[in-house]
Amino acid sequence: MASRPSDRNDVLSATRESATVAFGAVDRSSLISGRVGRGLVGAVVFVAGWWSLAGTVPSYLLPTPAAVLGAFVTELTTPATFAFAGVTLQLTELSAVLLQSLLHYVPGLLLGVGLGTPLGIALGYSTRLDEYFTPAVGLLRPIPPLAWMGFVIAWVGIGHAGAAVIVAIGSFWITLLGAHDGVRELPTEWIEVGESLGVQDHTTMLRKVVVPGVAPSVFTAVRTSLGRSWMIIVAAELFGAPGLGYRIIHTAQSLAMDVSMAYMLALGLAYLATDALFQVTREVVAP
Repeated sequence: MASRPSDRNDVLSATRESATVAFGAVDRSSLISGRVGRGLVGAVVFVAGWWSLAGTVPSYLLPTPAAVLGAFVTELTTPATFAFAGVTLQLTELSAVLLQSLLHYVPGLLLGVGLGTPLGIALGYSTRLDEYFTPAVGLLRPIPPLAWMGFVIAWVGIGHAGAAVIVAIGSFWITLLGAHDGVRELPTEWIEVGESLGVQDHTTMLRKVVVPGVAPSVFTAVRTSLGRSWMIIVAAELFGAPGLGYRIIHTAQSLAMDVSMAYMLALGLAYLATDALFQVTREVVAP
């Protein structure tokens, strides 16, 4: 029996939708494989160029990729003892040094983001408050975190706490400005819609409209802070705090460039790991 026109239309519509989904899946798959392929080609070209250049200069100026990889494996497998706050752990040399840097990185990042985000939202939301603090923010914002090192040493000393404060200063300004600009760029229609729906007090407006609206800007600022904080750690540890930065500089001064670059590699991997962890967390918190 011949099918009715409506049935044929339904079948055609379902077929088109299935084809679109299948085409989208194939297109996405080919796009990802293309990116991976181009990334591999770029990595091979980079390593080949590095290897070629390393063959023209002494190893204490530029070690080969194989020498750096060998030093990385040695540091990764050499036993070492990590001690902090009365706790002693048996780790490897590389993992112990990485853990020492995390003692600066994590609290410093949390402190900077924890202070910078609410203050940035408050300054962006309140014009009066912004007018009061804009001169101070404009004056202090260009000062690099390392310029505060003298004050940090005098106030909290050299060590984990001092390096954490330096990291906090760097992440504080990034998140403060990100949150501030995010609020300023929020469409005024959002506030008007909130008011038309009965939101009259500032607390509810912040909780229901401003904070959800500014979340993408804050996430971007936090992600930027993740990378910048790893850079700041290297500089902060120049003043004696143990960690990746201290080991990079100390081994380079001994002309052990392969070991120094192995710790630079570890620093890059640590950033990639924290960035990937942040991306996963962001997908869970704000899918």
